[in-house]
Amino acid sequence: MGALKGRDILSMADFSPEELHGLLRLAAQLKSGSVNLKCQKNLGLLFYKASTRTRVSFSVAMYQLGGQVLDLNPSVTQVSRGEPLEDTARVLDRYLDILAIRTFEQRDLELFAKYTKIPIINALSDLEHPCQVLADLQTIQENFGTLADLTLTYVGDGNNVAHSLMVGCALAGMNVRVAAPPDYQPLPEVVEQAQAIANGRTEVTVTTDPIAAVKGAQALYTDVWASMGQEDLAESRIPIFQPYQLNETLLSYADPAAIVLHCLPAHRDEEITNAVIEGSQSRVWDQAENRMHAQKALLASLLGVN
Repeated sequence: MGALKGRDILSMADFSPEELHGLLRLAAQLKSGSVNLKCQKNLGLLFYKASTRTRVSFSVAMYQLGGQVLDLNPSVTQVSRGEPLEDTARVLDRYLDILAIRTFEQRDLELFAKYTKIPIINALSDLEHPCQVLADLQTIQENFGTLADLTLTYVGDGNNVAHSLMVGCALAGMNVRVAAPPDYQPLPEVVEQAQAIANGRTEVTVTTDPIAAVKGAQALYTDVWASMGQEDLAESRIPIFQPYQLNETLLSYADPAAIVLHCLPAHRDEEITNAVIEGSQSRVWDQAENRMHAQKALLASLLGVN
């Protein structure tokens, strides 16, 4: 994983297929305890959005590596008073070894990457959520022993998670299908990017038909119908997205051995029923745990820890 040292990870597309599979192997080794890595580095968390799993998993992962974490809450730093991001970036570059940013605009991540030499990690933006998808792929691989030739179906809003899933599955050699209402589908440029990566070797499909998308799939995935910053739209979206609810009926069309995933937090009995998220096919809690292991592997690789 030496090739990742010092790199920025702003998108799933920043990995090659070989790098992605290597990172997943390292995550599995760290989880099993067969590999023990240590460093004395400083991770900064600059989060403009609320967070439970991302904040805690990054913090615990860094502590377990032997490093330190600085929670750079924007509300108590000078960015809240209008300091230009490029100034903040150049200062943090002198203090930290690595910085994870959770923000709205992808261009903010790109600006930090431009003005720093340390690795910048996308801990969620409105465009992508690559760290989540690393954990998703780790969870699928744990369950099936491989990623090759499997099919993941995502139902719901064609949001940042859907974007990263499409690119990540294409890199991993999986088929990926996204079922979303007509006005809520993934960005065409991201669909084209994923299809270019797949290059005909695997399937990248976007549809409005949730049943067709789910048929035979080994992993079913959903997310909230209104992402952070869209809470005022949540009520109006319910009737639009109701046909895309991940419920027992929809699950019955999937492979009998299919697993259920959700990046959390979940609105039970909206995008996913309580019966499904608590059912025997749910791997949601393994998926949440794997955020820590996957991100530990990512941190170690970007920092060049041996």
